[in-house]
Amino acid sequence: MPHPIETSVIDLSTNGHAVSLAQIRRPVEAEMKHFRRYFRDAMKTDISLLDRVVRYVLRQKGKRIRPLMVLLSAKMCGTVTETTYRGAALVELLHSATLIHDDVVDDAERRRGVFSINALWKNKVAVLLGDFLLSRGLLLALDFHDYQLLHTVSDAVRRMSEGELLQIEKARHLDIDEETYFRIISDKTASLIAACTTCGALSTTADENRVGQMRLIGEKLGLAFQIRDDLFDYGVRDVGKPLGIDLQEKKLTLPLIYALRESSRAEQQPVMNIVRKKRKSRADIRSISRFVDQKGGLAYAHRRMHEIAQEARDLLITFPPTTSRAAMLDLVAYTVRRKK
Repeated sequence: MPHPIETSVIDLSTNGHAVSLAQIRRPVEAEMKHFRRYFRDAMKTDISLLDRVVRYVLRQKGKRIRPLMVLLSAKMCGTVTETTYRGAALVELLHSATLIHDDVVDDAERRRGVFSINALWKNKVAVLLGDFLLSRGLLLALDFHDYQLLHTVSDAVRRMSEGELLQIEKARHLDIDEETYFRIISDKTASLIAACTTCGALSTTADENRVGQMRLIGEKLGLAFQIRDDLFDYGVRDVGKPLGIDLQEKKLTLPLIYALRESSRAEQQPVMNIVRKKRKSRADIRSISRFVDQKGGLAYAHRRMHEIAQEARDLLITFPPTTSRAAMLDLVAYTVRRKK
């Protein structure tokens, strides 16, 4: 029988209503508006082809959660400064570059429902655009001697690369355990979110203890975010990430890792036979999803996600009560209950 999902450890609503990103943005609405102009200026170029591609990127209305976290973290620790905007732009530039490069590596034609850069302008332009964005971010930090911000974000990019490569290695050998899974998602996802909260704190305070706490909050938030993302693989509808894509790529994530751990060798064998297939049918994906659910993998992943989110919440409430802290608490709730 599936294990009961424990969701009571964290308050997932505000005054009885679901948390929305619009609510979360309110304490930094003016700052987010200023950031959008700042980010647009940071991407300016006089090369016509590059300018057309950059304008296409800027037209995509992403959630901008990462600069939002930088701004909220800064306000929790002090007052938003020009250094804060540079930190937010640096994070977003490097994040955008890694997404563009990922689309080239994956030969992806679409991202979140719109054509990717490589689909419209081919791989060479996409790779060069990613390089351009990386260089803009590096120069932005160096021009203003923001060495701490640069070190923070550069270390996150290193960890992201290592996490992706470790995941590729484990997908080849199919020998991943829970400890390795958490190492992968800590490097691959949580490192950049931790960089956001760290950059926000660094831009407004010299208190090393507060900076360390904000880094840890970002790390916990990133882990919870990735577990939620991995659970979408076992969902019932496409949420921007194609259903079963992790299984198609032989990525063993927390729900399946737990289910296999709780199974006998005889039960594991047919599941692993499906996982090893180069192409998996919808029936194969449904079969593994049923197995994971029956063995309590979904319930376990939900439980771990909520426990980690609660740890982030516990750290947040050590900060003085402000509208920015309340928004960050709402962001934790949003992370674990988001639908896409």
